[in-house]
Amino acid sequence: INPEAPFSGAFVGKSNRWNWVSNVIGVGASFGILTSLLVAMLGQARYLCVIGRSNIVPVWFAKVHPKTSTPVNASAFLGIFTAAIALFTELDVLLNLVSIGTLFVFFMVANAVIYRRYVSVETPSPWPTLSFLICFSCTSVMFTLLWWLVPPGKPKGFVLGACLIVVCGLVVVFNYAVPQARKPEFWGVPLMPWIPCVSIFLNIFLLGNLDGPSYKRFGFFSALAVVVYLVYSVHASFDAEEEAIGNLESGIKESIELEDLTPKLQK
Repeated sequence: INPEAPFSGAFVGKSNRWNWVSNVIGVGASFGILTSLLVAMLGQARYLCVIGRSNIVPVWFAKVHPKTSTPVNASAFLGIFTAAIALFTELDVLLNLVSIGTLFVFFMVANAVIYRRYVSVETPSPWPTLSFLICFSCTSVMFTLLWWLVPPGKPKGFVLGACLIVVCGLVVVFNYAVPQARKPEFWGVPLMPWIPCVSIFLNIFLLGNLDGPSYKRFGFFSALAVVVYLVYSVHASFDAEEEAIGNLESGIKESIELEDLTPKLQK
């Protein structure tokens, strides 16, 4: 079997007895790809609508259909944009780019969960938490590089085991040395900080399985997003916030003036 072949290829051979299994797997995979793409596209449309309300992107994306209450402009734009990318981009390039973006977002969310739980306004210094996150990520990167680059053998197993011991030791020391700054009232991530740390480790490990061109493309689009944010989004959202504050102050001033006039009108 070709190592690059999909799982359904394992059931295709000289005998036709197992071809139906290959067809069932192919249909299931097709529906899985379709539903995951639709979920990603619809979720992104709602995210685009929310940040459009904050003027981070043009307000045109925040328009909601009066009958269906769906972000019609954001959905139409992302539908056309996604279809164009899927039509003119090779599948391997597209899959790796989607994977690296998703894994990086999950990596950042796991870091943010730990930072949010252990750092607050009352915290004397955020550096113990930041130092732990940096050390943990660096150790995970080291483990990933050793896993993919070092040839198999006893030295590799020894070094990988040492990295895992260091990773677990960092979590244990941080858990006992740094107290949590806030406790969720209703629900929060259990077993802190172990579950977010496992997420950080796995996301870094999976990121190490991607090729170099994917990182270049991801870096290009990330830099482009940062440029758009600095050139347009910051100023647009700041101006919108100032305008909202001005409208609120003028409304309060008008209400106060009306209250002052009410006794005179009654007389």
